[in-house]
Amino acid sequence: MKKILVVEDEWKMRRLIKDYLVKEGYHVDEAGDGMQALEMFQEGGYDLVILDIMLPKMDGWSVCREIRRESMVPVIMLTARSEENDQIFGFELEADEYITKPFNPRLLVARIKAIFRRAGKPDKISRGDIEIDEGSRKVEIKGEAVELTSKEFEMLLYFVQNRGIALSREKILNSVWGWDYFGDVRTVDTHVKRLRKKIGEIYIQTIRGFGYRFEEG
Repeated sequence: MKKILVVEDEWKMRRLIKDYLVKEGYHVDEAGDGMQALEMFQEGGYDLVILDIMLPKMDGWSVCREIRRESMVPVIMLTARSEENDQIFGFELEADEYITKPFNPRLLVARIKAIFRRAGKPDKISRGDIEIDEGSRKVEIKGEAVELTSKEFEMLLYFVQNRGIALSREKILNSVWGWDYFGDVRTVDTHVKRLRKKIGEIYIQTIRGFGYRFEEG
């Protein structure tokens, strides 16, 4: 059974999320502030964290930053804010998803299922010096392991699956983040920059004024 930590200071919202997730068969623990969340997370065993940004004692940004110091567990951030810069900042902290309140709990469930479904794929893909294991979500370059965030992994997988094809920023955004994501296309540029630093500059080519193309090097 997948184990999920829900971090939300509004108990009605926290309970609503928990009720939906329990009905889907997940084990759910609750935390009402950032410090409690970190203590619970460090005790271990969570497959995913749902993290509100506006929290007492320690805000969600800080909690996410601390989680990323020790784990790449998927993190879905919840917030009443809708500014694009906030969303970009969330992804800079290596959050996997960003959902703005109010939201339909079924959307949250769908996002969680998508994350777990992608993590469960068993296929391996090799392109040039890159080997991708979809099941374990591991990437190796010339036999050396490369640590990627969840979104970096999904972006690389999308590029590899569409190698040689010119992909617009909008198409990448829709395919990797989903059609219901309303963030700015700058999010794509930010993640490409980070991905290039980790896998090398030669694989992802910039198409000026349009987007990117993946080549095997």
